[in-house]
Amino acid sequence: MISIVKEFQLIESFFTGRAQSRKDIAVGIGDDCAIVQPAENKCIAISCDTLVENVHFFPDMPAKELGIKSLAVNLSDLASMGAEPAWMTLALTLPEVDESWLADFSAGLFEIAEYYGVALIGGDTTRGPRSITITINGQLPKGKGLTRSGAKNGDWIYVTGTLGDAALGLDLLRNKVEVSSEDRSYLINRHYRPTPRVLAGQSLRTIASSAIDISDGLVSDIQHVLKASNVGAVINVDNIPMSEPLTRSVSTELALSYALTGGEDYELLFTVPEAQKGMLEISLAESGVKFTQIGQVCTGGQLRLVAGNQPFEPVNLGFEHFN
Repeated sequence: MISIVKEFQLIESFFTGRAQSRKDIAVGIGDDCAIVQPAENKCIAISCDTLVENVHFFPDMPAKELGIKSLAVNLSDLASMGAEPAWMTLALTLPEVDESWLADFSAGLFEIAEYYGVALIGGDTTRGPRSITITINGQLPKGKGLTRSGAKNGDWIYVTGTLGDAALGLDLLRNKVEVSSEDRSYLINRHYRPTPRVLAGQSLRTIASSAIDISDGLVSDIQHVLKASNVGAVINVDNIPMSEPLTRSVSTELALSYALTGGEDYELLFTVPEAQKGMLEISLAESGVKFTQIGQVCTGGQLRLVAGNQPFEPVNLGFEHFN
């Protein structure tokens, strides 16, 4: 049995000293609190997510992939607000110290942290059922943050990327579906490694009227925007962007259900006024993210799905934590 002191020494060796250096950190890891200095005329955006073994991820999920996903889902929240990532804290609960697992997890965590310029500034470790809690901090120009509450009647509705891949990837891990080996690899990777649309979110700050990241499924998450903005929406499901691996792996009806209700896409859903439509392609060009118009905001407070001008009712997969 490894002693408690030895445990902390091991964990410290995997995380302390590996954090990215930032000039806006006055005091980092090693003190009771971290001290950071936001840039002038900027405010701080904060989000926190916890991933729990057997609830949010399977016990056999590769540790490196878990390290990447743990931070990616937090970065997606910042992206939906148009924030620039800056600092994070990590609370890690482990049933035991596994050096190989820690090496892989920290490698994945710091791989994505370095890519997005995020510095680890503190955290905690404890013994218990495996869980990972990350609190992410980003910076925004004052008064420029995107929210869920700005959508207006007549605004156009867009999504980035493609939808449904991650949910089908999860069902592949559950052995609920069989697909080709090539498609299986792509779909599982989409589940393990979501791509937070950070640059796209920042580009949308002066164009979009509202935004949210799609974590629980498009149908579920757009309802948050409609409620916060006191509006309704019409979504044309014929326009929903889906990848070839998804559409060739399952029926059209099932593919649409994955895309509409599956969850864990971590793409952005955003609304844009008519007057700003012409700026979209220019603004998002630098981010390299494809985007698709899927509907329009309307009055009435209800969400309507249509296909060929007829009402459409998807098979409700709905994102559910697994047990």
